Amino acid sequence: MKTEQFDKQKIIDYWVTSSDDDFDTMMAMFATRRYSWSLFVGHLVIEKLLKAYFVQEKEDYPPFIHNLLKLAKDSSLALDNDIKLKLTTITAFNLNT
Repeated sequence: MKTEQFDKQKIIDYWVTSSDDDFDTMMAMFATRRYSWSLFVGHLVIEKLLKAYFVQEKEDYPPFIHNLLKLAKDSSLALDNDIKLKLTTITAFNLNT
C-alpha cells in the first residue's frame, strides 16, 4: 500500500482555515446570545490553531485530543501560569458541556 506523503503546509492550512471558519461561527453565535455554543466553538478555534502550531513545530500530525493545555505543552509552546490556567479552564468548561 502506498503511503501518502506528509505535506506540512497543507495540514497547517487545513487547521488554520478550519479555525477561521469556526471563528466566524463563534462570533455569530455570540451575536445571537448563544453563549454556551459560542464558548464551545471558541474552544475548537483555539484547539485547531494549537494543532496547526503543533504541525509547524513538530512536523508531525497532531494528537487526537481536545485538551488545550496538553496540546500546547506537546507543541513546546512557552506558557506562563496565567495561560495554563486559561487553557485548563476552557477545556474543563467544554468537557462539562
